Amino acid sequence: MSIFMDEARGLVTLQTKHSSYQMKRDPDGLLLHTYYGSRIHSGDDMSHAIARVGRGFSGSLTVNGTERPGWSEDVLPLEYSCFGVGDYRASALKVRHKDGSRAVSLRVRDWTVQKGKYALKGLPALYAAPSEADTLLVRMEDPYSGLAVELQYGVVEELDLVTRAARIINRGKTKLWLEKAASLSVDWQFGEFDWISFHGRHTMERIPERQPVRHGIQSIGTVRGTSSHHYNPFSILCTPQTTETQGLCFGVSLVYSGEFLMELERDQANQTRLVCGIHPDDFCWELKPGESFQTPEVLLFCSDRGFDRLSQCTHRAIRDHICRGIWKRQDRPVLINNWEATYFDFTGDKLIGIAREAAALGIELFVMDDGWFGKRDNDHAGLGDWFPNEKKLGCSLRELGEKITETGMQFGIWFEPEAVNKDSDLYRAHPEWAVQIPGRDPNLSRDQLVLDFSNRAVQDYLIARITEILSKAPISYVKWDMNRSICDKYSTALDAAHQGEFAHRYVLGLYRVLDTLTTAFPEVLFEGCSGGGGRFDAGMLYYMPQIWCSDNTDAINRLSIQYGSSFGYPISAMGSHVSAVPNHQTGRITPFATRAAVAMAGTFGYELDIRKLSEDEKEQIRSQIRSFRRFYPLIQRGDYHRLSTPEDLCIAWSFTDPAPQCSEAVIQAVQLRLESNGVPIHLYPVGLHPEGIYELAICNAGCEDRPLRRIAGISGAALMQGGVTLPVPQEEYHAWTLLLKKNGICAD
Repeated sequence: MSIFMDEARGLVTLQTKHSSYQMKRDPDGLLLHTYYGSRIHSGDDMSHAIARVGRGFSGSLTVNGTERPGWSEDVLPLEYSCFGVGDYRASALKVRHKDGSRAVSLRVRDWTVQKGKYALKGLPALYAAPSEADTLLVRMEDPYSGLAVELQYGVVEELDLVTRAARIINRGKTKLWLEKAASLSVDWQFGEFDWISFHGRHTMERIPERQPVRHGIQSIGTVRGTSSHHYNPFSILCTPQTTETQGLCFGVSLVYSGEFLMELERDQANQTRLVCGIHPDDFCWELKPGESFQTPEVLLFCSDRGFDRLSQCTHRAIRDHICRGIWKRQDRPVLINNWEATYFDFTGDKLIGIAREAAALGIELFVMDDGWFGKRDNDHAGLGDWFPNEKKLGCSLRELGEKITETGMQFGIWFEPEAVNKDSDLYRAHPEWAVQIPGRDPNLSRDQLVLDFSNRAVQDYLIARITEILSKAPISYVKWDMNRSICDKYSTALDAAHQGEFAHRYVLGLYRVLDTLTTAFPEVLFEGCSGGGGRFDAGMLYYMPQIWCSDNTDAINRLSIQYGSSFGYPISAMGSHVSAVPNHQTGRITPFATRAAVAMAGTFGYELDIRKLSEDEKEQIRSQIRSFRRFYPLIQRGDYHRLSTPEDLCIAWSFTDPAPQCSEAVIQAVQLRLESNGVPIHLYPVGLHPEGIYELAICNAGCEDRPLRRIAGISGAALMQGGVTLPVPQEEYHAWTLLLKKNGICAD
């Protein structure tokens, strides 16, 4: 059992392997947050640290008309903060009542513990076997309005993970409106913290930015309709001393693919509050008597041994308890996508020619990208007309798929179901299905509008069209793209009083479509995409086990993108391809072996015209695929470690067999800059067995069968403490592979 209750003291402690999370009901029913951090004893009552200090202009709690000086909601650490009753900090819940007032005051009614992990209807959520997780439900009520809140907690002990969500119920007699309904708030009374968020833009996503938590409110979020390229719904709160291998840190991952807000506030008493959930700017939800609203889930991770341990927990949680279906564990095929090879300029014969060449090199899946449907020869027309263009293909989609599979390859296909061109048969038939405000010129992007996924008719139509396509051709992979932000938010399916529900209903509709299709076609590998990494979040990974990491295929830029992504997401989730040089986004020329090494830190595939390669390059592809298959168990299911950063001269990462075996490891490194009379590059492996005896082979990337140097009989402790020196590079962006294999245990 990971949940310990002391009814006499009103104390609940959630225990994981290395962390503790505690709350306490005070005599008046207020729910105080007393502790979150490194593991303590389940009987420790951390409320002793709460400072009962009166502060000017912080009103006191009033009970039965009597003021309690020095007991103020404005300075108390609260488990779920509310707006309008004397807590002036960032709040989790804001409600407008029928009379226009906005005050909510919650008191604990009761709590229960259940074996297993709760589920959320219509929303993605972490799942676990009953033996792996426990659930705590805390029921709270506002005695004045009848509003009730059920706080939902899941505890996965082995992952140092606590999940949070909230269900808000109207038990009153009149309707009310939710103006802010966050999934959680957490208060730390003491401590200095840094905040690491992951910002970016299209083709340069998830770049870490570390800054001190200052007085006032800092926030990240999006009102773009999707979780966005610009701010990822994962962040880290840590002590200023925290590094990869030491220090206290907390990971916060919102399991949601729409508009979100994460707020951090350092208040007048130097307390730190975190609030996370749906962004309130585009949100107003009507609750009639008896109705409820479910917030998305947040995953909270705690590590007292730095970012490396934190990432191991986030990776395992996403890989084993968010991703679902047969592809969660099944080996993913090495693919080739035709987009950067042909763009819109292709015929069926050209695609079959590429597939034949690729099959001969050992590539396993051919993916046909944009341009196969409707009148789609550019991005200005045809989007939404999901009917194969047989004139362009020279055959039916089934026949094309059969010709591809005859080469020995699987066949995949690209969709962008959430958008529509004005120049399309679908828009001409159903202009009311597009998201736009009547009487106002809409904002266009790539001549696209967004389809209204809050509208059930739109959902049903796309389910039917995609089902027909997947049923009639031998399709084993789907790339699901979404290539614009949403604005001009308005739904013809909602009346004026409910337009504030559109953004969230859009996400709920998307989840319904994805759940229906992935359930109907469990054997199909779905890959998410939104202009690359514009919707790279745990919510999408619940339906699709991998996401195209970025539209930027430049290997050197990808090092930064994949580095940032690795803090919160597993390598098995990162779509990554080898592309042509000069690179189509940056013009950079990078060695073929380096491009492959970078792409192997992902799902691995190719995106180039294979017919234009030399025989030597084709032989390199054969070798790269052999290496990837050799390393696959470690890359996709092992422990990932960051050994340096993109700011260093050389960036390196490793994959190790998890403890306690630690039987082998692969280290990959790329020289980012050459310097005259350069200093040696020295790496310190991690994740090895300290007493293990290892054989080390240092190789040029792509030449793993021809080591430059071998070191035999060296202990894991010596490697981790003493490090390994790389050879002097002879070319810009040179890459190395280091192979370590344990063959014994130290006698001493």
